[in-house]
Amino acid sequence: MTKAGLSTAQSVDSAIKSICDIMRRSNCAGAMQYVPELTWILFLRILDEREEQEEMMSKAVGQHYIPSLEAPYRWRDWAAPDGAKRTELQEGTLGAFFTFVNEDLLSHLKELRDKPNATARQKIISEVMSGVERVRIDTERNMLDVLDRVHEIKDETIDPTHVFPLSQVYEGLLLRMGEKGNDGGQFFTPREVVRALIRTVDPKIGETVYDPACGTGGFLAQAYEHMHHNLGGDATPDQLDILKTQTFYGREKENLIYPIALANLVLHDIDQPHIWHGNTLTGNEVYGGLFLNAPPLFDVVLMNPPFGGKEGKDAQTQFAYKTGATQVLFLQHIIDSLTQGGRCGIVMDEGILFRTNEIAFVQTKRKLVEECNLWCVVSLPSGVFTSAGAGVKTNLLFFLKGEPTTEIWYYDLSDIKVTKRNPLTSKHFEDFFKRMPKREESEKSWTVDLPQRKKDALKESAPLYKQADSKSRQADAIKVQLMAMKKGMGDYKVLEIQEGELRRDTRELKNRAQAIDDAVYDLKAVNPNSIIEEDTRTPEDLLNIIEQKGREVAEALSALRGL
Repeated sequence: MTKAGLSTAQSVDSAIKSICDIMRRSNCAGAMQYVPELTWILFLRILDEREEQEEMMSKAVGQHYIPSLEAPYRWRDWAAPDGAKRTELQEGTLGAFFTFVNEDLLSHLKELRDKPNATARQKIISEVMSGVERVRIDTERNMLDVLDRVHEIKDETIDPTHVFPLSQVYEGLLLRMGEKGNDGGQFFTPREVVRALIRTVDPKIGETVYDPACGTGGFLAQAYEHMHHNLGGDATPDQLDILKTQTFYGREKENLIYPIALANLVLHDIDQPHIWHGNTLTGNEVYGGLFLNAPPLFDVVLMNPPFGGKEGKDAQTQFAYKTGATQVLFLQHIIDSLTQGGRCGIVMDEGILFRTNEIAFVQTKRKLVEECNLWCVVSLPSGVFTSAGAGVKTNLLFFLKGEPTTEIWYYDLSDIKVTKRNPLTSKHFEDFFKRMPKREESEKSWTVDLPQRKKDALKESAPLYKQADSKSRQADAIKVQLMAMKKGMGDYKVLEIQEGELRRDTRELKNRAQAIDDAVYDLKAVNPNSIIEEDTRTPEDLLNIIEQKGREVAEALSALRGL
């Protein structure tokens, strides 16, 4: 394929599609099989291209360059159509190519991280390759065909004036993993949601950005693009170095997804993605070599915790408020991971917002509004995650660590009909961004005064607590009487029943009062401006309608019989 052949977005998509077609018929039937396989192949291709460019630049200024890979383990040696090692293997015995890749190349790449003084890039290479045991593609011929086509898709052959960068082509592949039926939806957040969240939080150069459940790295990659764009053409070398090497941190536990996240971030020009491999909530580490020297707290947290997850005791013991709900534990983790003045944007299941029937939910939300300023909640349409196989209703929460919540500004997008053919777009957020700076009120936006809500709740619950205290003291007095009596004496049974009733009334009053207090932490977006259409028809009206429809049906049947 010539350079001219990759001058349009359609030509690049077509090239990627042709590679995926080969892989689908080569033992990689679904996206969850062929995307991880194509990931490490594409990663090694781009890595080699970058190291060639870096070597040329070093030579131009008279500097010595030390590559991450030496011959014959570079792409140009074993994978390029005219590579010396590839030529040697193809001219050798049958099966020599697969033997080299499976038994020599893969083990060499995985062991780079264990070399004395291994560089950050060598550690990244090893981790991208960590889940690759053998080539999944079934035959050498198909493998070589894939390598040849990947070799043609490189940054220098893509016309940047007409085509998205290669990083966005790769994101298209990740999107296929997130489609319903591919089991990858839990790792993929719709990009317009990610962009809206990042634009609102607006991370700056010099700030650290953290995603404790980073999936394929989408939030971190989009944050990089946002920050890089805002730098403009005046970025200094020091600023770019900070952005590419000292800014982005994340954690991911899934063995399949972790190397994909690393590859995705490297393809987005993040030279050192500091991704920790392990379970964030339990602290169980698989590999932490890329997370060394990470700060204890972060300036910005961006994330979408897994929906509906359940955690065991080993995770719950790490947190003050114990629950099996994954999102609630992550919310506690985020609050504790932010610097004073740090900012967070998070996608949250609506059930977490309104549930007050479990103590850990209430305690965590109380922690949120007392330690942080929850300044904005955006209610998203119910179909946003449907294409990824999740029908859950979600919200965007924005908060700042270090000051309590006073007013929460809500914005309602829930009336938008979202389908696979009509997805959420940037246009749907235009009014939100227009009104956000001044927290303007409208038919879709309103403000809740949280301290006033607490005062109203206290006013309503205080009399109940008072009644409960009174009944509790009465029950205690009766208990003293009973202790002075013997069973069967006089009114013993009557007093025993009275004490039991008073104890029961005390519990019910306290429960009612507690429910009122806990309702303060029902943070669900309920639009006070929405018009609820009520059916004012009486039962008699409905019966008349049914009779009329019955007559119409009878007349239609009579007419049909007369034909």
